[in-house]
Amino acid sequence: MLREHDNKQTGMEFVCIEELVPKDHLLRKIDKVIDFEFIRDKVKDLYCADNGRPAVDPVVLFKMLFVGYLYGVRSERQLVREIQVNVAYRWFIGYGLTDKIPDASTFSQNRRRRFTESTVYEEIFDEIVLQAMRKKWINDRVLYTDSTHLKASANKHKFKKKHVETSTRNYLAELEAAIETDRKEHGKKPLKAKDQSPEVKEIKESTTDPYSGYMVRDGKPKGFFYLDHRTTCGRHNLITDTHITPANVHDSIPYLERLDHQRQRFGFETEAVGLDAGYLSAPICKGLEDRDIYGVIGYRRPTHIKGRLPKRAYTYTPQTDTYRCPNGQSLTYRTTSREGYREYRSDPAVCKACPYLGQCTSNAQKIKTVTRHVWEGYREKVDSHRLTATGKAIYKRRKETIERSFADAKQLHGHRYVRMRGLLRAREQSLLSAACQNMKKMALLAEREAKKASDGLKMLLSVRLKGFRGTLCATWPIKTVLAT
Repeated sequence: MLREHDNKQTGMEFVCIEELVPKDHLLRKIDKVIDFEFIRDKVKDLYCADNGRPAVDPVVLFKMLFVGYLYGVRSERQLVREIQVNVAYRWFIGYGLTDKIPDASTFSQNRRRRFTESTVYEEIFDEIVLQAMRKKWINDRVLYTDSTHLKASANKHKFKKKHVETSTRNYLAELEAAIETDRKEHGKKPLKAKDQSPEVKEIKESTTDPYSGYMVRDGKPKGFFYLDHRTTCGRHNLITDTHITPANVHDSIPYLERLDHQRQRFGFETEAVGLDAGYLSAPICKGLEDRDIYGVIGYRRPTHIKGRLPKRAYTYTPQTDTYRCPNGQSLTYRTTSREGYREYRSDPAVCKACPYLGQCTSNAQKIKTVTRHVWEGYREKVDSHRLTATGKAIYKRRKETIERSFADAKQLHGHRYVRMRGLLRAREQSLLSAACQNMKKMALLAEREAKKASDGLKMLLSVRLKGFRGTLCATWPIKTVLAT
């Protein structure tokens, strides 16, 4: 028997929005753990206190942004439409069922004109990290860093070729000093003053988004991308730093600077770091050793010409500062180049009759040259950490932390693509996405700790109750015990 449903679309009901939001909703958990009132203090200098029309509460605007990043809503207009019809979203931003949601234009213009040129996004991200630190959820002893590519809003076929100056490495002055010291120790004259004209290279610059970089990597798509350089802690995989660069910037270039930024901003006392093979360079290894940090970096097999002996076939002896070839000949020090590499050469008179000559070198003078960086000792020391029990445990944890963080960001929070054009807006996206991931993680951690505390209390009460009942059974009459 069919029963007609009474149409209540035009009926009036008295309801409370608090009752309409599920008790276990993610936004409830986040609102319980995160204190958002700090946002007003961060943005108060961006508003006029005694002039103009009343502005939309900045906490509301940022909560709307957080909703978009938490649920992967890329369009701001679509986000406003979602908030209009979703009761949980309304409850989270502090609006009632009939309150008018800020227009998409108002929402967008506040973000573009008021916040983009400021540091408020970075300050909000840092405050979320500090709140996690106060709850003891961040362990700064071991940090993991890696980068991932974000596709820019730019056609890879629309570009112009441009000549730009090669960026100066921040360790260049230190390297030049090390080269001069090394040449002096070996009895060599100082190098002549280098031509001050900057080095120039040709790059592809997008005509759509000139701040992006053209990326060409093995196993990666070609085109214009940004790189998100991210750091996570080893305990709960909370994000402690995120930094955006064009995709044509190598992973290792901003690493030490961002590591120092975290140590200064949050007071980290980092003891070890886990990195992939892209960071295994002599300057990075020296920087870690200078900071007394135990570096564990992945290994990538070096390429060599097929049919030729690899470099590992030549053994270095620190005591004599020589290399020994497979035939037993010593390759002695020759000079130190401007790039920071020592050159070790063989004796051509010995090499002429060597059975390994065809596999060793194709030099017309029958001379084999092996190079060694002046900071190669630091690299070898860091590389040895990978083979220790501690190093294996640290590196095994890397795929469970930083790689997992990127996977969640791309799969759940729309972090595969850059939503807007320009470096500042790409940084805005990375900071907000990372902050939302941290909020979500903190909410789940708080729920887990509360459940653990509740289970522990129940167990304690159960144990005490059993003991109490045992005492009663030993002292009271049987009938009284049964009656109770």
